[in-house]
Order: sequence, then C-alpha cells, then structure tokens
Amino acid sequence: MCKVGGLVFFFFIISYQLRSQILPREGSILNYRLIGFSVPLKGKADKCRLEIADGSYNEEAIFKKHIVKTLSFKGNRIIAEVPYWGEQYTWRFFYTKSESKIVNVEWHHFGTSTAAEVDTSQVRLRITKQAARYQDAFVFLDNNKALYDMNGRPVWFLPEKIGGGSVVSDLELSPQGTITFLLADKAYEINYNGDVLWKAPNNGKVSGDSMESYHHEFTRLANGHYMVLGTEWVYWDMKTHSAEDGKPNKGEVMKQGKDSLHVHKSPFGTLIEYDEKGNVVWSWKSSGYFSKPDIRPDELSAAIFGDIIDVHANAFYFDEKNKNIYVGFKNLNRIVKLKYPEGSVVNTYSEMSKPGAKEEGDGLFCGQHSIERSGDGYIYVYNNNSCNRDRMPTVIEMEEEVGKNELKKIWEYACTIENERAPKKLNRGGNVIELDDHSLFVCMGGSYSKIFIVNKDKKILWSALPEERNKDEKKWNVIAQYRGNIIRKRRDLESLIWDIEMPVPATANR
Repeated sequence: MCKVGGLVFFFFIISYQLRSQILPREGSILNYRLIGFSVPLKGKADKCRLEIADGSYNEEAIFKKHIVKTLSFKGNRIIAEVPYWGEQYTWRFFYTKSESKIVNVEWHHFGTSTAAEVDTSQVRLRITKQAARYQDAFVFLDNNKALYDMNGRPVWFLPEKIGGGSVVSDLELSPQGTITFLLADKAYEINYNGDVLWKAPNNGKVSGDSMESYHHEFTRLANGHYMVLGTEWVYWDMKTHSAEDGKPNKGEVMKQGKDSLHVHKSPFGTLIEYDEKGNVVWSWKSSGYFSKPDIRPDELSAAIFGDIIDVHANAFYFDEKNKNIYVGFKNLNRIVKLKYPEGSVVNTYSEMSKPGAKEEGDGLFCGQHSIERSGDGYIYVYNNNSCNRDRMPTVIEMEEEVGKNELKKIWEYACTIENERAPKKLNRGGNVIELDDHSLFVCMGGSYSKIFIVNKDKKILWSALPEERNKDEKKWNVIAQYRGNIIRKRRDLESLIWDIEMPVPATANR
C-alpha cells in the first residue's frame, strides 16, 4: 500500500513539473501584464515564435485577425508584455527543430485582471523627466500597490485578495526574488502571482502583548531570515525630579511599573528577526535602551509629554557584512547603532535639535526617515527637516567619525517641488536608496511623494509624480506614499517572474 502511495506521489511530482512548464497556466487570471511564457520541449528547438491575440479563441482564422504581439527567440521561454488590463488572451508557440519541421503547440488561454490602482484614467505615475539612465528599472509605490516601468506604465499590482482596503507600506523586492510588504500591522512575503509565501506570526512573543504591531519597515535578509519593526507598549515611571530643587535628576534611571502615580503608557520600538519557520531568533527593545542613564529623564519626558507624542522607531538598516544595525527614532532626531547579535549600543547619533522644538533647529537632520549604508560605508538618511519652518526635505550623506559619537556631513541634496499647490512642509515618510553607480533613488513621501533619481553631481536623471484624478474638480492631485522602492535591473524582475514555478509552501498561511 505504501509503495502504491509513493508511486502516486512520484507521478504527482512529475505531473506538477510538466504542468509548471506551461506558463501562464490555462485559464489563469493574472495581476500583471509583464508575463513569462514557456512550454515544455522534448529535445532542443532551433527557433521559437510566440503569438498572442487579444480575446479567447480556438480557431485559426479568428485567432490570426486578433494577434497583438509576435516574438521570435531561442529556447522555450520568453517574457512578453500584453497591452491591456481586464482582457482575455490566447497564445501559442511555434518551434522549429533541426529536421526543419515546424511544430505548432496548441492554443492556451489566460486573462488579466484589473484594479482601480492601475486604471490610468484615474491613477497615474506622471513622468516629469524621462530616464537618462536606468531605463530598464521598475518602481514600486506602496500606497499605489503597484509596480511601474520607467515610462510610468503599471505592469503589476497587489491583488485584492491580499491588499484590498488596507494601507500598504514598504513594498519591495527581496534578495531572494520575492515581494515583501507591510499590510496594516501585518507583514507578508508573496510571489509575483500574489500567493502568500510567508506571513510574520504577529503573536506578541516580543512585545508581551496580543500582537507585535508591525510598522514602517520589513525586509528579508540575505541569510533568508526576516527583520521587522514592531511596537512595545510600556508603562513608565516619569517621576524624575529631585526633592530638593524640583529640577530633572539626570542620573536617575526611569523605572517601569503600573503602580506609580506618575506612569504613562507609551509606544517604544522593537526590532525582531524571524527564521523561515516564524521563530524569533533575535530581538531588541528600545525600552531597555531608553531606561539607561545616557538618555536624560527630562529628554524622554519631553518626548512623551511634550510636542513629541512617542519614541517609536521608524527605520532600520542591517549591515549584515559588518554585523551592525542602525535604528532611527524620528521623534528624538536620533540614530542608534547596535552591535549584532549582542544588541549592545555602539554609538548614538543625535544632538540634532531639542525634543519638543516646533519650528526651529540647526542640527544635521530632524524628523528623519529611512537609513541606508552605502557600499563605501557612508550613511544616508532622508531628512524631513521637520524642525525647520522654511526648509524642504534633504538627502544627506554622512561619514561616521571614528572614535566619536558623531556623523560628518559630506554631501547633501535639497529636494524641490514643482507644484504651486503642493504643501511647503513635508513631515512624514520618504526614503533614499543608493544605486550601483552611486546615484540615489529618492521618494519624498507624505503629501508630495515625488520620486526621482539624482546623481552625485546633483543632476536629476529621472523623476515622476504619482497622481489621482479628482472627478469633481477635474484635476490631478498627488497621491501620498510612505516609501518607494526600485528594481534596478530587468533581470531581477525576470527572476521574480519565473519564481512562480516554485510550489507555494504549505506553511505560508499559518
């Protein structure tokens, strides 16, 4: 009986492998227009030709009248773009073998779905400067839930079955050729089809609460693990004044507890590393760091009770090679450098402006989002400049000064706006990513989410604005984004496209 079962399983695997080589699968409805086409071939073909028609057909004469694309190539697979969302398609391969016999593979059928996010009469990515370089790159916009080519055409969107009605952030391509993102307070990894490959447990094992409340940033590491920011709600004893003069006692360590008359429940940051099975393999809590004497009680008190409402972390960067993690705290204008896996604080970069400052500050950065370490070892931040009334956000490149708790600015780019109706102050969101030639991909975030590529000579190589149509006012308005991300090379996207051949793990939806 076991032998029969094993034999059945063997033929199931073989059957799956054969079926999986026919892509797109018969009758499938796709959330993308850039598609991998493949068929199984017995032996080596000299030449192949792909024909695609819009509509669903099984008759030669009708099929030929509706062909929208014909491509010739070698091998048994090719990536091709179909023109329309919400359309049915028919396709077939011709291939020629060495004996010059033309083999006609049967017709196959699929469709593309559609969504409001890719309806270009309502939502668009308007190119304001055509690409001078990186023409074959692709851009993720998280609030748009879509992937665009550098001409502003949407080629993929997050399926409704996952992202319907919920806020999405940090939509990006992982080092493993998958897509990761945050959906409300949950964290997902999916393939190109939108099948869930992995979902963070969100079980409160680190926060001590009913959930981890993931936010801001989620990434898959080069080692295959996952790292994400979370929240720990902590009761803090804020009685930090000496009895003698009523002034802050800077040497007093703040204590946690629910029994004090001076407690306040506040959100602090957690950083969690999971393995592929969802086990916590490492974590760090900022509440432990903020309870140390190097944080003055009056500083944290101002953060919690003053104009700054909390001290959550809003960005991190894991330098896996040098085993350091940089964690950003927007509301304290501070970056903390940790040694991994010890979790010890190596350096703190702050001193930028006083907590509680409303409209002034002359520090290096203020209200920053996004931390990136360059290939040359420099630190980049997207500086929202929220302490400065009349200054736009900037992108800053900084050098860590050896032996000092300081960063030295070596390069800065001041972001610009091109819309008179755009807000003059941008306090939320934004990020920066260094590209292979040291140019920078930037998303300005917030209510004016311009995205652009700028080189180190401060020349704009490409720029675009995500916009939506206001039907009543009959005008286009900028769509707010939290972050943008870039797929730098077409071959990276091609790896993502072909990875849909891999089976979806049975544990993905736990």
